[in-house]
This record gives sequence, structure tokens and C-alpha cells, in this order.
Amino acid sequence: MSQNQPAVSRRTLLAVAASISALGVLPEAFAASGDPNEIKPFRFSVKDAELSDLARRVAATRWPDRETVKDHSQGVQLATIKKLADHWAKHYDWRKIETKLNSYPQFTTKIDGLDIHFIHVKSKHANALPILVTHGWPGSIIEQLKIIEPLTDPTAHGGSAEDAFHVVIPSLPGYGFSGKPTEPGWTPPRIAKAWAVLMQRLGYAKYVAQGGDWGNAVTELMAVQEPPGLLGIHTNMAATVPADISKALSSGSQPAGLSPDEKRAWDQLDDFYKNGLGYAIEMNNRPQTLYGIVDSPIGLASWMLDHDIRSYDMIARVFDGKTEGLTKDDILDNITLYWLTNTAISSARLYWDNAHSPSGGFFDPRGIKIPVGVSAFPDEIYQAPQSWAEKAYPKLIFYNRPPKGGHFAAWEQPMLLTADLRAAFKPLRKSI
Repeated sequence: MSQNQPAVSRRTLLAVAASISALGVLPEAFAASGDPNEIKPFRFSVKDAELSDLARRVAATRWPDRETVKDHSQGVQLATIKKLADHWAKHYDWRKIETKLNSYPQFTTKIDGLDIHFIHVKSKHANALPILVTHGWPGSIIEQLKIIEPLTDPTAHGGSAEDAFHVVIPSLPGYGFSGKPTEPGWTPPRIAKAWAVLMQRLGYAKYVAQGGDWGNAVTELMAVQEPPGLLGIHTNMAATVPADISKALSSGSQPAGLSPDEKRAWDQLDDFYKNGLGYAIEMNNRPQTLYGIVDSPIGLASWMLDHDIRSYDMIARVFDGKTEGLTKDDILDNITLYWLTNTAISSARLYWDNAHSPSGGFFDPRGIKIPVGVSAFPDEIYQAPQSWAEKAYPKLIFYNRPPKGGHFAAWEQPMLLTADLRAAFKPLRKSI
């Protein structure tokens, strides 16, 4: 597969920079060859033979017996994964999303010894606010594609010029088109520092950051580190669980006096910790053991589907023909990206690195002192109550409970998340 474009002359780079600048790409992205801070244009094109091999592997799947229960309590149900396989083999076309990805300005740059891939789309509107958006697992940059146009071109998507953002979307190390670490240590704090370098390298003196899942961990750690220029953050999977609640979850004894919102959050967390952590436990402890998801596309797909139960239920409804926030092709775009880049295990190692470094619980407050906005989607792993958010974030500048949506907010409900980002960061725009 061909990933990076061949080397070209500085004259050619400058000519390309001049022509693409009008499309909203910073000229700085075309640095001189040999510069340690060089930013290189990037495109991805997979060979037909690799797509044929994928189709062959899907068709050759060795299926297990059906689960012995009538619900999802044993995992991804055979009927669901067979419907996914049928669509993958007979109807899915990778070239559509490949073309879409390549329609956006993409780049790579080396930070802390590792190639970092990112999409960078600059708004045509003056005084746009730069925003860094980070995905999680089992997601990728494909999660954020639907929010690019609404953020960069708000006047075409129900907003005003004052709502405009310049958008930077990096691929996490070991994910998608970024480099794969060859030694341990690429933890969320290290990634947070790398992201600050990226924004500085792009010339952004002031910016905001957003994320969910691992993207939230990285974004919140950026806020803890307070790099120069970071004005505030927004999260769609907030880390707000109070210490007494976290302790009670370990014992399984629900505290008295919880509000309705707090009780709902308790119930969601209790269910997740009891029934939804199988994937994380394995990747925390033995990611290298997951050879099956590197060798079998269906193995990879089922592993990625079994993340959290509300996301799985939504995806199962999609393959039953129901209309949801995602389509069949949306789901397969993301899985196929993991397959073609062979990142099933390299992405899983983020769990191992995090588990083998000093860190608190994933949902523990981190002591953030800068402004924070929170979108608490109802079908997230837990819907963070406002009472918890106010304690976790002393400078909470925005809190909203959207009417629908789950773990993959930008992917499932792009316009709801876009509206929240516009509102959350509005108070910080006077600083740019």
C-alpha cells in the first residue's frame, strides 16, 4: 500500500502550498526538506490486491455455533456479525471513504521520534478559533469527519461566521496513519505533550481542544499540563466520578442520597464495570495475545463492536435495518481502516502503556484549572451529572445534556456536538 507521496523538490512544494493555501491549508505545512519540524503532505491509497484479500478472508470466515442465550450477554451475537459480514463482502466499497479522506488536507510530522498523522482544515472565516480534536478506541479520525464542514464552514451549516474553527484532527500513535511505537511509553501524558508541539508547529498561538474516550484522557491531560496557548477544553466523556462514588463502585454498595441524575450515572457505571470491561482488561494486560484480530477481519470487527453495550445495541439495530446515527458503511469504514493499516495490536498497546504507568482511574477527576465544557450524551458509558462536573471542573463554562447520542458523539450526532462546541467555546473567542 502506498501511504506517503514521493519526495518532491522545494519549488514544487512551494507551488503546491500557494495553490492549496486558498483551500485553507497553512503554507507552513510545506516546510523545507531536512527540517526536523518538517510537515509532509499525505495521501492514502490501498492496492486492489489488499481489498481482494480482505474480501477473501471475510468469505472464508470459520463461524462458531450460535450463542446459547437469546440476548447479548455472551457477547456479539452471531446473527449480527453475519449481517455485518454479508454487507462487508457484497455491498461495501472502501474507495468511497478513501476518496473522502483524501479530499481533506492531510499531513505527517515527526514529534518525539514518531510520525504523527493529522487532518488540518482551515476555515475561510477571519478570526476562526483553532481546535484540536482527538479520537479514542475503537475509533479513528473517521469519527470526526462529519464535524469538519460544520466547524470550518458554519454559515453553510446553520451557524454564523463568528462560530468558525480551524480544525486539526490527529491520529493517535499506533492508530490509523500515525507511526507505531516500537518501545513502551506512549502514554496519554506523552501524547498530550506531543499534541501541544503539533499545535505550536502549525503556528497556533491560542487554541482549544476536544475529545472523548482516550481523546478525553489526552485532552484533559493537556489541560493539566497547561501548555502555552491552550485556552480551554471540551469533553464528551468527562472524568468526573467523585472519590467516594468510585470507592463505592468497587464494593458494589450504592450510596444513599444520590440525585436522579447521579443514580442514573451510578447504574450506568455499575453495569459497565460488571459487564463491559472485558476488552479493556485484555488490552491492559496482554495486548500482544490478540493475534486473532490481526489475522481475521471478522475477529477484528467483533472485537471492536463489543466496546460498550449501548453502542453495540445501536450497531446491532443498524444491521437489522434500523435508521440510527451511524450507517452500515460508517461502521465498516472504521473497521476497514484498522484492518488496512494493521493497527489492531498497535492501538491496543495504548491500554497496556497506560496501565503500566502512574495514573488514576479513567473517570477520576484530574484537577483541571482551565475552562472546561461538558456534553453529557445519554448513551455514553455514563452520563456525567452536572453536580459531578461542577466539582471536577472549577471553571466549568458549559454543560449540556443532548437529547440523543452515545459514545461516538461526533460520528453519531455531529450537529448536536457542533452546536455544543460553538456554545462552549464562545466565551473564549475574545481571547484570540
